[in-house]
This record gives sequence, C-alpha cells and structure tokens, in this order.
Amino acid sequence: MLGYFGPAGTFTHQALLTISSDEARPFATVAAALDAVRAGEVEAVVVPIENSMEGGVSATLDNLASGDRLMIVREVLLPVQFGLFVRPGTSIDQIRSIVTHPHAYNQTRDWIAARVPEAQVMTEGGSTAAGALEVSNPDSRHDAAICAMVAGQMYGLEAVASGIADNEAAVTRFVLVSKQGAPSAPTGADKTTLVAYMHEDHPGSLQEILDQFTGRGVNLSRIESRPTKTTLGQYCFSIDAEGHVLDARMGEALTGLHRVCKKVVFLGSYARADRVKTRVPASATDEAYEKAAAWLQQLRSTGRDA
Repeated sequence: MLGYFGPAGTFTHQALLTISSDEARPFATVAAALDAVRAGEVEAVVVPIENSMEGGVSATLDNLASGDRLMIVREVLLPVQFGLFVRPGTSIDQIRSIVTHPHAYNQTRDWIAARVPEAQVMTEGGSTAAGALEVSNPDSRHDAAICAMVAGQMYGLEAVASGIADNEAAVTRFVLVSKQGAPSAPTGADKTTLVAYMHEDHPGSLQEILDQFTGRGVNLSRIESRPTKTTLGQYCFSIDAEGHVLDARMGEALTGLHRVCKKVVFLGSYARADRVKTRVPASATDEAYEKAAAWLQQLRSTGRDA
C-alpha cells in the first residue's frame, strides 16, 4: 500500500492519483508519512518537496535528511490550479462566503477580488479539502470553497470556476519516497538529491562543495541551506543535481563531496518528471571519463602517454 501526506482531497492526494488509483493511506504530517515507510507500514509515500512560488518544503527536506535513510524513487510535477466549488445549484453571483486554507487564498486573492468582490473569504480550514467538506454540508454558512479539483469532486460539489490561481505558472513538485535500495537505471533525464554537511564553517566551505559539481560538468537545479538543528549557525545544504549516480561525472562529484564534507546523505537518483534530457558538456560524458581513465592507467603501467 502507498501513503501520502493528507488529508484526502489535497494536492498531494491528487499527485498520488497520477501514480496509482489504488487505495492509499493518508497521514496527518509529512514526518508521520515518512516514518510510516521506515516502520514498514506502507511501501512508499508521496510528499511535497518543492514549490515554484515558495521554494523547498522544509518539513520534507529536514525529515529526509534525518532518521533512518529513505530514497526518492520518483517525482511528480503538478500545476497549482485551484477551483471555486459550490453546492449543486449555486451560481457564482450567489456566493457571499468562501472558505479555504490561507496558502490557497494567498495564491488566488487577486482572482477573487476581481471576480467575486462581494464575497468574504474565511481562512479557517485546516486544508483546502476540509473547506470542500464544510461546503458540502447543506447547513454550512459558507457558499463556496477554493480547493483542488480532486476535493471538489470527492465531496460532490460543482466548479463554477477552474484554474483560478493568480500565477498560472505555479507548480508543486512531489516525490515518491521508499526505503533504501538500488537506484533504477539511468534514463538520460535524471535528477540526484542529496544533503551535504560541512566539516566546519569557514571561508570557502560552500565553494568547496560547489566546485565538486562545477569541475565535473554537473548542473544544480536546486540548492538550499537548512539548519542542522545542533548549534546556532550550523547549516547543511540540500541539493538537486542533474544526472544519475551511475553517470561517471555524478559518481566523481559524489566522491569529491565525500572527501571535502563531514557527511553526504544520498537521497536517490530518479527520472525527471518533465523528461528533459540533461545537457552534458563533451568533457563530462561517460566516454570522456573512460578515455581519461584509460590514459591514466597507461601512464601508471607503462609511463607512456600515447
């Protein structure tokens, strides 16, 4: 069985449904979802890890970096598009009270002000799905809910408007996390996630980490500092790098990180959801690394360089 950061009807639930339509177990927190994988209660869970508007999801990044090791095996990209849902028979001009989660309102505020200016928005729901459940009650004092499509459908509501996010380009990235195991084969459009811990904070310590990727032609798609939760001012770096651990350049980069870092936590190599092929410099291809290794071996064994 799979699990997800719930409740049912949220965007995380919607992301899960793109992977599997089988029954899945919701968990109240990201930490609870990940711990359920560690305990063997579920095979894997879907949790949010990054949002194009707000950056990394700290609860996911921090819980993946600590505790028994887990592995990201897949990612899902989901456009953050909300719908305005009502009880059947309610028209948009009859809406006077809307309920939703504060984050959803922050991302739809301009649309609501322009299209439903007379409505009062209440951000009292614990989630957008909870708002949809509330509106499904015929006795609810609210006329509409701003929520994900899956929540509106789940509670028998009708959409009087869809795609109402103020930023149409907003996307949330979700990951499927399981117990550690051998990574899947490279596809040529892969991503590797890891956490790097410095030996100590000194001038150039971050540059030492970045150099391991730069010198080997590995591009970073995300890097964020996160507190180690040990001492004030002590940080580690959560990183997404383009490539697979079985690629020669990525293997060399990870080896370099292991030399210069106190600890490196490998969180998985997996196919990119957008399937965009990694652009690899000619000097960083597997063939280039193989030729260089053969050249060095010849030097060591014969002293000749040709």
